[in-house]
Amino acid sequence: MSAVLNSPIGLRRGIGRQANSSVLPERCDVAVVGGGLIGLSIAWRLARAGRSVTVLERDSIGSGASLAATGMLAPAAEHEPGSDLLLPLALDSLRRWPGFRDELQADAGIGIDYREGGTLVLAIGRDEVERLRFRFELQNRAGVAAEWVSGPEARAREPLLRPNVSAGIRCPLDAQVDPRLVMQSLVTACERAGVRILEMLPVKHIIASSTSTASLDTPQGTLRADTVILATGAWSGEGGLLPGSESLPVRPIKGQSLALKTTRRTGTLSNMVWTEQIHMAPKADGTLIVGATVEDCGFREGVTAGGLFALLEGARRVLPGVEEMEVEAVWSGYRPTSDDDAPILDVLPNGVIVATGHHRNGYLLAPSTAYAVAELLERGSLPDYARGFGLGRFAQGTEDQQLRARA
Repeated sequence: MSAVLNSPIGLRRGIGRQANSSVLPERCDVAVVGGGLIGLSIAWRLARAGRSVTVLERDSIGSGASLAATGMLAPAAEHEPGSDLLLPLALDSLRRWPGFRDELQADAGIGIDYREGGTLVLAIGRDEVERLRFRFELQNRAGVAAEWVSGPEARAREPLLRPNVSAGIRCPLDAQVDPRLVMQSLVTACERAGVRILEMLPVKHIIASSTSTASLDTPQGTLRADTVILATGAWSGEGGLLPGSESLPVRPIKGQSLALKTTRRTGTLSNMVWTEQIHMAPKADGTLIVGATVEDCGFREGVTAGGLFALLEGARRVLPGVEEMEVEAVWSGYRPTSDDDAPILDVLPNGVIVATGHHRNGYLLAPSTAYAVAELLERGSLPDYARGFGLGRFAQGTEDQQLRARA
């Protein structure tokens, strides 16, 4: 029985604490709906600027994607065909991360395991090398920092890799953080700045207009706020929250991941390693995160045998030492994915601000998103770098499809 109770299946790497607010205030300057990475980052920045902020989370803090993520800040490794729109925002946010890190760590008093060692993207065999070469050429055309390395050069950087690694791309400017520590820091920094964070308190409905105070209906009563920010992640596309039948083009993409315990005997990686199948990220506490499956299956819960096999086999294919590593935790989460995999940063006609749809780049884009929303409230408009991510781009895509259908 004890072996079952201690099973790592479904166990996440949590923040080890709960938010300490429990009473819904009557009103506030800003109500943030969603207590994940994006919502808390925005709340922290706005509270630092002197606004009274309340965060309403339907479940527990980080329960959607934020504590299921690996914490990659990897615009170069992530760059792929179709992501040209996203790249300038991604690079801007990466440049903002050191300042964001310093302020967050100072406000919270907690380190976030920020690492600048880069990413090594690997290929095994001729077919994978050809696809990796295409990726490298795409990176070069986009102007991102990337270096081609041979198999021996890759193994010199990561000696524990298998000898059959054929080639790789080194993305030297990519970085990473530990999501568990970032979320713990954000909760602490928010509370020290005066943010009220209420968990297990879903918002049933938002009544808002651009000219009056908004009302948020919850099981504890009604909260009135001058500004409402919708940062509900994978649940942003659910109907009923916004007036009428209005919903956002966001859907959940499930991902399964696992954490392995490394020891002196097993060794570990120095930096992030990617393959076509998986990515691996070593953390300061000796954990090696292996992620992540990509499953367009709605909110289907649970960890599957197929998912675990894919992760372990993908890791073992390049890093044989995983066979000796203890499984510490296995979990799943839901990436908030828009129709074009890029975030949605916009103001709805009723005045509600939307910050969602960050797909697998939530940690990378958190600083630029938080700063953009803060500037929107301060100056009345989004900064230039965030203006291409409004809802209007989806309407244009629909019109283009209709025109092609008629032709």
